[in-house]
Amino acid sequence: MSQKYIAILRGINVSGKNMIKMPLLAKAMEKAGFENTQTYLQSGNVIFTSELRDTIQIAGRISDSIKAEFDMDVPVLVLTEQQLVAARDNNPYADGERDETKLHITFLQSKAVNELAGKIEKEKFLPDEFRIESDLIYLYCPTGYGKTKLNNNFFESKLKQIATTRNWNTVCKLVELAAAEQSQA
Repeated sequence: MSQKYIAILRGINVSGKNMIKMPLLAKAMEKAGFENTQTYLQSGNVIFTSELRDTIQIAGRISDSIKAEFDMDVPVLVLTEQQLVAARDNNPYADGERDETKLHITFLQSKAVNELAGKIEKEKFLPDEFRIESDLIYLYCPTGYGKTKLNNNFFESKLKQIATTRNWNTVCKLVELAAAEQSQA
């Protein structure tokens, strides 16, 4: 039985680099054996189904497919629909009091190592706030994500792993699209 997944790609279609048209990405994923492929925005968000159950294996297959089809090395993180819903539902900054346009979630390739995470001095980045929860980083950037130092490169350097960030609207829309029947999506 197929399960629904969400792939989030790191660093495509940003500042004119690693350009991949979403219809071509969807075709490449279907060629790699994934079904019901649907993309959202140009930044590499893909909802799909697969018989496979290992998200690391799935991410590797997608990354290999992108390398074969587009000759690009693109880090890929794969979440189950349930993981994405939990990420949305557990955001401590989505409290109805903060401006939701300033909320983001950084997805990590694996659980953050406490020793590394504990070395990041949160006070140095105020008014920006963050909370690391396992393989997620919840961000609140009141002056905007474009101005924060708490970006993918920062967290990758500090936590020694791949990270990719989505704004709150994108996270919520991906949850909505994943929940929809594929025939309507």
